[in-house]
Amino acid sequence: MKIKALSRSIESHTRSNSGDIKKLSRNLDPKHKPLERAREYTRAITAAKLERMFAKPFVAALEGHVDSVACSAASRGHLCPFVTGGVDGEIRVWDLASRKTVWNNKTSHTGGVNGVCVSNDGKTFFSCSSDKTIKQWPLGVRFAGGRKEKRKRKGKQKGVLDESDDEDSDSEEEEEEEDGKVTDQTSSSQGPAPLNSWLFNDTFKSMDHHWNEEQFATASDEAVQVWSHHRSNPIQEYNPFSGTDSCNVVRWNPSERSLLAHTSSDRGIGLHDTRASSSLRKTVLQMKSNCLEWNPMEPMNFVVGNEDHNCYSFDMRKLAQPTMVHKGHVGAVLSIGWSSTGREFVTGSYDRTIRIFGYRSGTARDSYYAKRMQRVFCVNYTADAKFIVSGSDDTNLRIWKARSNEKLGQKLVREERSTNYRNTLVKKFEHMPEVRNIVKSRNLPKFVKKQSAMAQIQHASAKRKEGNIIKHSKKGTVEYKGIRGKSVVKEYE
Repeated sequence: MKIKALSRSIESHTRSNSGDIKKLSRNLDPKHKPLERAREYTRAITAAKLERMFAKPFVAALEGHVDSVACSAASRGHLCPFVTGGVDGEIRVWDLASRKTVWNNKTSHTGGVNGVCVSNDGKTFFSCSSDKTIKQWPLGVRFAGGRKEKRKRKGKQKGVLDESDDEDSDSEEEEEEEDGKVTDQTSSSQGPAPLNSWLFNDTFKSMDHHWNEEQFATASDEAVQVWSHHRSNPIQEYNPFSGTDSCNVVRWNPSERSLLAHTSSDRGIGLHDTRASSSLRKTVLQMKSNCLEWNPMEPMNFVVGNEDHNCYSFDMRKLAQPTMVHKGHVGAVLSIGWSSTGREFVTGSYDRTIRIFGYRSGTARDSYYAKRMQRVFCVNYTADAKFIVSGSDDTNLRIWKARSNEKLGQKLVREERSTNYRNTLVKKFEHMPEVRNIVKSRNLPKFVKKQSAMAQIQHASAKRKEGNIIKHSKKGTVEYKGIRGKSVVKEYE
């Protein structure tokens, strides 16, 4: 007769301290837990309800502009600096950490600022305007939380701040000033003077800086221009395929150094290779596109925001039809901003809402709005992909959480594990009707709800009409086309 004895070590089943959690041994065999799935489903419903109860996406509103915020840009290598341009020609540089204006210039341009972009080294930024000028400005400012401030804060806590520490901090500050990263600018209405200026014969609509080289591109009334920091005239110029239609947006590809994309007022989306003298290809949609952004992690893909209230994802290798159509807005999509992870993007619309889409999802994951927020002209993710910054027609910048129910600040280990467990349960049962209704329910303005209901009726009517035409037509004469097939009208090679 064989006897099997249970052997357990004392360390694995006893607490080292009295405050530790008691260790329990559990049998994970599903035969002994016939009601486990029912329990998990109940917990998933509770977790979904808790997620909506603690959803508070709004963080802060930044005031300072006296007119609509038309454009914005974030530094690609730093978290804090943020640049905005107003319709009245004012430029402001913000410190997002302290939520304050570092400096502003109310007379930066005589016309509205249509585009701003930060240089690849993060020391300067550029602005273009409807007054036919481009200006380069210094971005190097002392942001809150610098080395000297931290040393003073530590000294106050300890009650000691000797002269040697002060001298070290001053020397460090001088070294950083030499690099152009820290300069002492006051928050005056004039601000610093521009470093360089360029004058052109067309008004500018948009601009973007190269990811690696000292070059930037602009979109004007007649063409797309490529500029160098050290030249007074554009080094290259590209005209659209169909003639003299104005270009609205231009963006550099984050991976291919010589690839440009633009949208034009003739409903077109064009690609340009700076190594060639002519354009590569162009596709024409049913309506005009207002914005374009490349996916930072999959640079062969880009998304455009259209006047027909939809966003279209394209693969640049095949522009015959979009790879995905993102629906949800009831107004023209005016701006798009990609997360640094490349997994989702945020859109701002004429319907005064902000929506967050997955890059492979046709519907929005979340929708944000505020009672006093007007048309959203610009949206950006911060470099850590945790916050969204939006600029709207009501002169305010607003900071939102990328995850509406996420807690700000440091989490305890047990709290983080509990959050991950709840999120996993919701993801596991998100296909169930009760959980799906809780997760996707949003409180939106009445205007948006009415327009959404009207759009559903119109879509159902158009679908029914198309079905009747196919049904009563000769077989093979009329073919059914989905929304992806209908969106592209023509393609040029």
